[in-house]
Amino acid sequence: QVQLVESGGGLVQAGGSLSLSCTASGIRSSINFMGWYRQAPGKQRELVATITSGGSTSYADSAKGRFTISRDNAKNTVYLQMISLKPEDTGVYYCNARYIIGLGSYNYWGQGTQVTVSS
Repeated sequence: QVQLVESGGGLVQAGGSLSLSCTASGIRSSINFMGWYRQAPGKQRELVATITSGGSTSYADSAKGRFTISRDNAKNTVYLQMISLKPEDTGVYYCNARYIIGLGSYNYWGQGTQVTVSS
C-alpha cells in the first residue's frame, strides 16, 4: 500500500521560515516526480514546486527565490524549505509522487499539512 506522509507544517509569522518533508512508502519503482502543491481556502489546488529523480526542479512564480525543493531518492523523501513566508502562502500543502512504468502512470497524494502565515 502506497503512503505519503507529510510533516513540518505549522503557524509562523510573516517573514518566517518553515520546512516540510514527505516520505513515500510502498512504492517499488523509482519515483519520477515528487512535488508540493497547496490549496488555500476557497481556491483550487496549485503547484508549488516539483523535482525529478535526476534533481531537475520547477517552481511556481510565487515560490521562486523563496522556496527550495530537494529530495533524497534513497529515502523516497522530498523536502520543501520555505523562507520569507507571506500570509498568501497560507494553505494546506500536499505532497505528490508520480512514477511511470511502461504505458502506465501512477499518481499519489499525501494527506496534507497545514501552513498558516500570520501577518
